[in-house]
Amino acid sequence: MQPSGNNTNIVVSALSARAGFGKLLRRVEDEHQSIVIEKRGAAKAVLLSIRDYVKLAAPEPEVLRLIGEESQRNGTDKLTSRQIDQIIKSTRAKKSKRG
Repeated sequence: MQPSGNNTNIVVSALSARAGFGKLLRRVEDEHQSIVIEKRGAAKAVLLSIRDYVKLAAPEPEVLRLIGEESQRNGTDKLTSRQIDQIIKSTRAKKSKRG
């Protein structure tokens, strides 16, 4: 594996990618690197994390980014789906008692 011109891209041959696929997946996820896969010296594919793919495919609207940042500040980004459902159910029950 040879690093390319910048720190986030690595260029590997298709043979090397096949032989070390698990290691490449870890690098993509843990080190936030993208990997260019070449065959016979020509770039054929790019391996990138699902998070990076989603950012490219559907960039996050500004409002969602702000909500996410606020959630991190408040610690609510660590709630499970079950906990969120319980909070919603509790809030709805309180509203229905008032109205």
